Amino acid sequence: MRGGTVLVFSTSDKGGTGRSVTSCNIAYRLCVSGRNVAYVDFDFGSPTAGALFEISSVERGVAVGGVHSYLLGESGTAARIDVGTATDRPDLERLWPRSGRLVLFPGDEGGAEFLTSDDTVVTRCAELLVALEQEFRVVVVDLSAGRSVALDIALRATALPQLRRRTARWLIFHRWTRQHILAASGLVHGPHGLLETGERCGHNRNELLGSTRYVRTAVPAPVAHTSAQHPAQAAWLQEQDAALRRLATANRLGATALLGATPMEPVLQWREQLILDSDVNAHIANDETARAYIELARRLVDIATWEKL
Repeated sequence: MRGGTVLVFSTSDKGGTGRSVTSCNIAYRLCVSGRNVAYVDFDFGSPTAGALFEISSVERGVAVGGVHSYLLGESGTAARIDVGTATDRPDLERLWPRSGRLVLFPGDEGGAEFLTSDDTVVTRCAELLVALEQEFRVVVVDLSAGRSVALDIALRATALPQLRRRTARWLIFHRWTRQHILAASGLVHGPHGLLETGERCGHNRNELLGSTRYVRTAVPAPVAHTSAQHPAQAAWLQEQDAALRRLATANRLGATALLGATPMEPVLQWREQLILDSDVNAHIANDETARAYIELARRLVDIATWEKL
């Protein structure tokens, strides 16, 4: 990656898309590649990034000084936690020698969604992002699902003069189902969606669209279709996959708007967590999943990839 800091905003229209677990895994892979990464928990109603990084003391956020408190002006600084130092997971403590730093900015325990994004909150959000830009190469902001106030705050803050020319990426996460495809398209292109709200906040609609990509999660492997027990079932599954691809293209979620996809992963069906190389080496997690996160991280910060898509 050339240039300065990349601000990454992760969102989804529905819950259960794997937005947070995928974003955390991308942040981890960026850190392993040598970048200093900040992970900011803007999921105000459910700040569980601490649990994903296996930091038991902040599984549900911090008691005081979280991002929510900071934005409300109740705290002069936002709490920060070095993941490698605070995690309870030994393999995560032992990052590679050339790794960067991974720092979590947790939410507040018992926090709740903002009712409105007033000017003071938006200004404090912009101040936080500007400060993080000075320290980190990548800043991942995990937003609440749907047309949330968190999304509105992020759009308004990034439209301010101090952030307007910064590199921002908007990632929309969705499962590989008809309902999720329609919901993800609606979140971007629909009424009160990303583009309409962003334009109202002062963004250029075409530039915002060019900074938006989709991430498909828990996509069944093609081999599962062909190895089904009954040929009729295999044919039906292949037909449904083709129908979903047509639906995605028709709703502007096709290949040209896709950053990447993650496969179905048994580990994540049982436990949302980081997929480490040690999990793959122990034959607990699938290598395809780790490689998917590595590729998403690479494409996220590769300027040529965004220019080409």
